[in-house]
Amino acid sequence: NTGAAFSFLAEAGGWQRWFFAGVALAICGVLVVMLRRSHDNRTVAVALALVIGGAVGNLFDRVRLGYVVDFVQLHIPGSGLPPWPAFNIADSAICIGVAFLLWDSLRSGSSAAAEPRQEKS
Repeated sequence: NTGAAFSFLAEAGGWQRWFFAGVALAICGVLVVMLRRSHDNRTVAVALALVIGGAVGNLFDRVRLGYVVDFVQLHIPGSGLPPWPAFNIADSAICIGVAFLLWDSLRSGSSAAAEPRQEKS
């Protein structure tokens, strides 16, 4: 896959290789800073590590080969549904990490909402 998710910009002419590599490096830098600041929250730390690992895996393919190798294709024969877009283990790690981040934010948001407000006297 020379583009991004679902082959977005795959036919863009080659510039996207270095653009996506730069974006991945920048995002990894930001996530490493976030990881260092949130090391006390295990869920967030694992989530950020999964996203960073997936981004680095895809970055490695993109820099070395010029494209990301997608090799998992899900399809239910006889269902009439089109096959799910191809993906790889790095994409799965990113998705799982993002799901953990969403779960943690919803969980911590609901506990913050349940806390009673203290009025100033």
